[in-house]
Amino acid sequence: MSDGTQGLDLDTAVSNVPETVSEEEFVSDAPQAGEGDVAAVEGEVEEVPGAASVADAGSVIPDLSDLRPIGEASYGPSAESVIGVDDRVQIQNTQDYPWRVHASLLITARDGSRWIGTGWFIGPHTLATAGHVVYIKNSGVPGRDGWVQSIQVVPGRNGASAPYGSVVATSFRSVTGWTNNGDPEHDYGAIILSTDLGSTTGWLGFASWNDDTLKSKTVNISGYPGDKPSGTQWYHSSSVAALGPRKVFYT
Repeated sequence: MSDGTQGLDLDTAVSNVPETVSEEEFVSDAPQAGEGDVAAVEGEVEEVPGAASVADAGSVIPDLSDLRPIGEASYGPSAESVIGVDDRVQIQNTQDYPWRVHASLLITARDGSRWIGTGWFIGPHTLATAGHVVYIKNSGVPGRDGWVQSIQVVPGRNGASAPYGSVVATSFRSVTGWTNNGDPEHDYGAIILSTDLGSTTGWLGFASWNDDTLKSKTVNISGYPGDKPSGTQWYHSSSVAALGPRKVFYT
């Protein structure tokens, strides 16, 4: 973490960042040599020059409550339901650490359709997110599949308020297990910014633990869900319920 003693202790927070990506090719739409934030690229990659724009801190983000979560573009409409009591808590002080590390994402797909999602800073200019956020698979809509056009990253968003402004990113990463195969077990990716906005917000650490260590952890989840008011951040925590080869499950 960049904030020293502030924020979540890694003993009480886990991430769904995978333990390793060495078993498959890491791909990108615009690889940046020497950055050190992503795994080395093997084989041929597509190089598409990117651009980014930055909005002023405190800027107002429009109400986009009619937009759907980006997961629906690849997986179809969700059949999710809340089991038992919905005990998610809305975060009001999103300008504070660690909540400001989490970003509301406004995503423009290849076909111009717009979606919402969540990412979180893991470095000064790198956010972790799902693979389906940066690369759409099997949508069934002509012109929609593939790398998204752009993502507006709004850290610490709280409704219409953007305490740290926003950055429009066009450089993304994922792995071939997702981009080629659409395998949910490999559904992870990254957003690369052209600015060091993460140096202002701070970021979360990540670690590789064995199963016995993971089983004793509390999972802390915070983000921008599609079933809550537009641009609001919600938090939940739970003990680890089960472990798979590449996933951590919680209640």
